[in-house]
Amino acid sequence: MLAIMANVKRTTSSRKPSRAEKAQQTRLRMTRAAYELFVERGYPATTMTEVAEAAGVAVQTLYFTFGTKAQLLQRAYEYAVLGEGNDVPPEQQPWYAEMSNADRLDDALRILVQNVAAVLARTAPLDEYVRAASFDAEPARVRNFNENLRRQSWADMIDRLGTKFGLTPGLNPRRAADILMVLMSPATYQTFVGQYHWSSEDWQNWCTAAITCQLFAQ
Repeated sequence: MLAIMANVKRTTSSRKPSRAEKAQQTRLRMTRAAYELFVERGYPATTMTEVAEAAGVAVQTLYFTFGTKAQLLQRAYEYAVLGEGNDVPPEQQPWYAEMSNADRLDDALRILVQNVAAVLARTAPLDEYVRAASFDAEPARVRNFNENLRRQSWADMIDRLGTKFGLTPGLNPRRAADILMVLMSPATYQTFVGQYHWSSEDWQNWCTAAITCQLFAQ
């Protein structure tokens, strides 16, 4: 019996990855290399050749997979938002359901801010460099696209939490989403944590208090 189990274990551990798995691993490696170089050097100063070299692939492979440098930047944004090896949008992740089902506003905001902080820790350094390159049409277009996605996410969040807990009297949903766009923006996070050297926990405490005070009647 032990011999059979050992053979099964050897067979399982020696299984070679399929072609699709290899392609996925290569794509992830290229995306990670692009993200790291964009954060380290900025978008304009990073070349496709440098990304390919860092990922250990031919530059033709990089172009074949992503098409253009701007499309590679978009994938780097997605990588930063979702995290490595994750393709599930935030609204489909377990924490989102936990936040939505929370019975107390304090609990809902704690879950929200804690998880957004993890995303901003990855996106803020990238967004800072891309914002600095806004004179270039390509990164500006990519950033604007992702800003629109972020606005839609906050609008949905306001609709969900505002309906359940009640917004501050006189505050309409659009204005509430505007406030969230600033309070929980990559730029705000980067200013406090990256520039002023707050801890992530300090930022979370401040952000939770600011959201409660500015947006909710409680």
